[in-house]
Amino acid sequence: MDRPALFTLALLVGIAALFSVNFASTNVAAYHLPTSEAPTDYREGEPWVRYSCFEQNEDGSYNKTAEGYLIPCAIDHGDNAWMLTSSALVLMMTPAGLAIFYGGLSRQKNAVSTLHMVFITTGVIALQFALWGYSLAFGPDAGGYGFIGTLQWAGLNNVLHDVPSNAYGGIDGFTIPHQTYMIFQMMFAIITPALIVAALAERMKFSAFIIFIVLWATFVYDFAAHWTWEITAADNYGLTPGYCGFGWTGCLGALDFAGGTVIHITSGWAGLAIALMLGRRLGYGKVPMEPHNISLVVLGAALLWVGWFGFNAGSAAAAATNATSAFVATQIATGMAAVTWMLVSWAHTGRPSTVGAASGAVAGLVAITPASGFVSPMSAIIIGIVAGVVCYAAVMFKNKRKWDDALDTWGVHGIGGLAGALLTGIFAEKRFTPWGDNGLAFGNPAQLYENAVGAFAALAWALGITALIVKVMDLVWPGGIRVTPKEEEIGLDLSQHGERAYVTE
Repeated sequence: MDRPALFTLALLVGIAALFSVNFASTNVAAYHLPTSEAPTDYREGEPWVRYSCFEQNEDGSYNKTAEGYLIPCAIDHGDNAWMLTSSALVLMMTPAGLAIFYGGLSRQKNAVSTLHMVFITTGVIALQFALWGYSLAFGPDAGGYGFIGTLQWAGLNNVLHDVPSNAYGGIDGFTIPHQTYMIFQMMFAIITPALIVAALAERMKFSAFIIFIVLWATFVYDFAAHWTWEITAADNYGLTPGYCGFGWTGCLGALDFAGGTVIHITSGWAGLAIALMLGRRLGYGKVPMEPHNISLVVLGAALLWVGWFGFNAGSAAAAATNATSAFVATQIATGMAAVTWMLVSWAHTGRPSTVGAASGAVAGLVAITPASGFVSPMSAIIIGIVAGVVCYAAVMFKNKRKWDDALDTWGVHGIGGLAGALLTGIFAEKRFTPWGDNGLAFGNPAQLYENAVGAFAALAWALGITALIVKVMDLVWPGGIRVTPKEEEIGLDLSQHGERAYVTE
């Protein structure tokens, strides 16, 4: 058996052992399991109760039915419908929008490979997130340090489909089932490692890529998500008295409404690390490496733009007023960034680039993401202008330095995410989302500092852990994680998958 197969087998054995220990420790069989006929027959003392929202009396005791069953907090069908719709919109962004966008940007001989990497990430990370990723990222904090979660929700144990969480909800309370919140967050976990495909496209072995995204999602994404977005009930669900209730950057006060830090900074800067470590593609700077299909680029960008409304407005976790403000800010910033990039590239090259306009739209989407639920429409215009300028400048700088980040993960997502995080610290206004705060421009300079700490901590973590993962994998993988020069010359479509993007005979 070759090393990749042994690695995969060891991973499966580890997962099996993890679940044996986890389920044995919770002793599920000793508790009442609700039946299909009575799905809300939950009793006090069952393990999932501490993580779920049930009606309480004024003295803090549970309100119960005459039979002694707990009464779940009311589910708002409008909120639930919006969050499930948002989940579908965000899902569309990966196997449709991002796959088509990256596939069009790649060279024809690598179009299938690039598309396949993005598409398969949708399946691989869905499993990773359900088995252990959600628990690590959003579950009870391990030790009360705000650094990483426990495995108490592994396999979605204690994550109910018919009762809200007692920690995750919108500005009006806990109104959606816990599994609705989980599935929404799964779509974010899926797209984040998929974004890195842009940096390693056209030169990484597909087998190595599969293991890489599992490791990266676990040791980079899940940690950053926990730092920024983890919320717990009082005293860390009663496990840690005096716990502040958030991940460590959340306790600090860093704001990230929909993932500028968690998603775009981590993927963008991880992409730079892996691009530099893999090295340039054969012929880089000597042979043309233009996008093979601009129509696909624009179509992919359009799907991303539409899906991003679920991404940003859905992060309100309810059909609430801050979903509206996030939706409006997203549209305005994205339109402004697309126009700005086009104008800048027009002035720089003498021609208005179609690929540039599409890239500018994505840069605007990235930059407005952390700010979307916190800023006004006029602030969104400023963010769009800054995104178009700084991301274009970053791509030009990368090209001058001959960094072969093939499809510009770093320039668009890494720099766009960093710019958005810092601009959130400047333009945030508490009036849009009550649990937010005002930024520097509205009398609170501390918010810029707090956002900067959160952003640069995620940046450093993503760079360091990605470099470590890539280094170790390259040492243990047979022949390294990069394809051979002959395979690269043929193209990864044929050498890795035995398929072609276009068959004309």
